[in-house]
Amino acid sequence: MSLTTRQNSYLKIKPKERLPEWLRKPIGKASELEQVQSLVKGSNLHTICEEGRCPNRGECYAAGTATFLLGGSICTRSCAFCQVDKGAPPEDLDPFEAERVAQAVIKLKLRYVVLTSVARDDLPDHGANLFVQTILAIRKHNPLIDVEVLTPDFWGGFSDPIKAVEMQKQRLEIVLSVKPNCFNHNLETVERLQGVVRRGATYDHSLSLLELARKSAPDIPTKSGLMLGLGEQYHEVIQTLRDLRTVDCQRISLGQYLRPSLAHIPVQRYWTPQEFTDIGHVAHELGFSKVNSGPLVRSSYHAEES
Repeated sequence: MSLTTRQNSYLKIKPKERLPEWLRKPIGKASELEQVQSLVKGSNLHTICEEGRCPNRGECYAAGTATFLLGGSICTRSCAFCQVDKGAPPEDLDPFEAERVAQAVIKLKLRYVVLTSVARDDLPDHGANLFVQTILAIRKHNPLIDVEVLTPDFWGGFSDPIKAVEMQKQRLEIVLSVKPNCFNHNLETVERLQGVVRRGATYDHSLSLLELARKSAPDIPTKSGLMLGLGEQYHEVIQTLRDLRTVDCQRISLGQYLRPSLAHIPVQRYWTPQEFTDIGHVAHELGFSKVNSGPLVRSSYHAEES
């Protein structure tokens, strides 16, 4: 089926009070959830799985995968889709966070760990060293555990764009210096909706980060993710995929945006499973080596399969 035919065949599905059947999913085994939740809470840690109430967390925990949230639980940005708390983080970082994450990884017998963080625009390095310290702590206990990083854009703090680019590159290279198994940074949505959805971030800054990552460490695969259902058009999604391939992004995840609360940006449409399958086929055709596309797919979903 051609791109034009696919585009013309899609009908807009208006969000209803109840979720479509394909978005209803059992949360997983209570025992597996309780084990992770108890350890995370008892260790004073944060996971995006819990903070974001990911619908796949039971499945991921059972598969030996979890996504830890570094830098505390308060983000310096106020993205319209995200459930993480916004505001001014505590000035002092937790000096024992990296080791506690590493201990939790070992206790849970995780094989693949994704490290992400709140945006820390208040820090000189924007939190780059949080990733380094945690990766080193995990590998000290078990060097065979694979670690993927999902970072913020490392942009900001300078009115001079040349200086801003230089600092973005320096912060990125701090993270890449410890050789994560995958470098992930999410575009989240199409270019037209960036200002509404990602407050404080831009399309170009994110693409430049992914491009810099490929050039700085060509042996480390890059990855990005998109949420669908925010008002984007089919042709805009395809253009975004093309833009990602232009900077040689190799892996992509596409999932349905689900509104965390009435305070967050509303869902504009629910994409059907078949539409996600079709978009996934296009992504493969465009040259992505790893594609996860489905209504309940999230950035870290099945990350270990790569």
